[in-house]
Amino acid sequence: MGEGVKAGRWPYHLGLLGAAVLVVLALFARDVAHLVEIWWTSTTYGHCLFIGPVVGWLVWQRRAELSRLTPVAWWPGLILVAGGGLIWLLGESATVALIRQMGLVAVVEGLVVTLLGPMVARGLLFPLAYAWFLVPFGAELEKPLQQITVSIVMPLLDWSGIPASADGVLIHAGRYWFEVAEACSGSKFVLAMVAFAALVANLCFRSPWRRGIFMTVSLIVPVIANGIRAWGTIFAADKTSIEVAGGVDHIIFGWVFFALVMAAVLAIGWQFFDRSPDDPAFDPLRLQAMPGHRIDPLLAAILALAITAVYPSWSSYAGGRRAMLPASMGLPDVPGWTPAEQRSAWRPDYPGADAVLLRSYKDADGHQVDLAVGVFAGQREGGKLGAFGTGILHEDDRWIRVADLGRIAGGDTVRLVTTGPNGQQVQRDVATWYRIGDRLTPDMRRVKIETMKARLLGQRQMAVAVHVASEGDDPTAIEAFVRALGPVDRFADRLTGHVTVQR
Repeated sequence: MGEGVKAGRWPYHLGLLGAAVLVVLALFARDVAHLVEIWWTSTTYGHCLFIGPVVGWLVWQRRAELSRLTPVAWWPGLILVAGGGLIWLLGESATVALIRQMGLVAVVEGLVVTLLGPMVARGLLFPLAYAWFLVPFGAELEKPLQQITVSIVMPLLDWSGIPASADGVLIHAGRYWFEVAEACSGSKFVLAMVAFAALVANLCFRSPWRRGIFMTVSLIVPVIANGIRAWGTIFAADKTSIEVAGGVDHIIFGWVFFALVMAAVLAIGWQFFDRSPDDPAFDPLRLQAMPGHRIDPLLAAILALAITAVYPSWSSYAGGRRAMLPASMGLPDVPGWTPAEQRSAWRPDYPGADAVLLRSYKDADGHQVDLAVGVFAGQREGGKLGAFGTGILHEDDRWIRVADLGRIAGGDTVRLVTTGPNGQQVQRDVATWYRIGDRLTPDMRRVKIETMKARLLGQRQMAVAVHVASEGDDPTAIEAFVRALGPVDRFADRLTGHVTVQR
């Protein structure tokens, strides 16, 4: 099938590629719209808006070299298309938008390899690799960067003579409390710098060692600089006021600080540049060998689209099942515990849940807890466990997560704090369990795996989040309540009307 097919012409192959890409974008229109929304509205991923034009410029920069290559349709590229579709299906089944978006990019790049051939794809290797910056990854860096920022700020405060103490991501310095929030972690700065540094490293360096060193410096410098910026904000607040410091921090960080650090990194690397940006990106003479395994371009495009369409079709069939819930659900009476008024306002946030229930209890020993439950008949985009900004904290909540406490009564427990009406700090410990199908786990990663399995195989997709929260430093209250409540998995099954099979 391969050797008898003639090599094609650029207009024909590019036309087929453009049409196939448009069809794929239409098939995954929801993911495309979600990506654009993230780029446009998220300050962390605003730099992604520039990645597409940069990729286009990188391709245009290679036009002379590419014109000396002959595009061919190459059927092994269909394996890449299928692999990208599988990645998308796994992300859809686990309700993880990041994996779906990675799958979408992989499908499009698989089309490039299929319809232009492996030699052209090698000539486009860096633009294709750089296109992965379109995917908004890196949110998992926020927590470690928060801790690094605190570890940089505290010695600087001590050096500058400002008495300070840290409790997780909260810093009490001078007259004020400061939170090193996700937005202050510097993750958006680091991610944008990494994308910028990758471009500079490719354009301005030949040596892999120099590229690696430049990338390392580009990662370390903004992390240190962000810690200094956070210290400067606290220092300014101590010397002036929190309002003045907040305004200065916004202006400096938003408009000046990033540009200064970027310029500093470029200045560090400038003297070590060993390549001109105008040098040829690749040698077309080394890529002119005609590959085997060729296929008719039109047939390749049809097969690629047919393969791609299988995945959303299967997801719609197997992943659309929803469990039947009781007509009404209510939290039970618990032996030894009586209903109580909630001491401080707190409620988990599960938009799109079929039910969110909350009840407070107290016992004869003075312990008090809140039992909160979120119930999903089936998980989907816009209504799932573990979505960004949902769970025990609302987005822009007055409660702040300050510490992970490990396991209490088998539940994954975190400590939250807020400021009460009298200005005093209020503390709340929240233990969490998840019931996914027939499995109980406190681990959100396990939730993703079980959700993926259920949606891939068309199994029962019931999902229940159970939270037991105590106010103050009172882990024994959580332990005592869970003992009285009984096994959490059976409680969740009774609440949702599911019969647990005993083995």
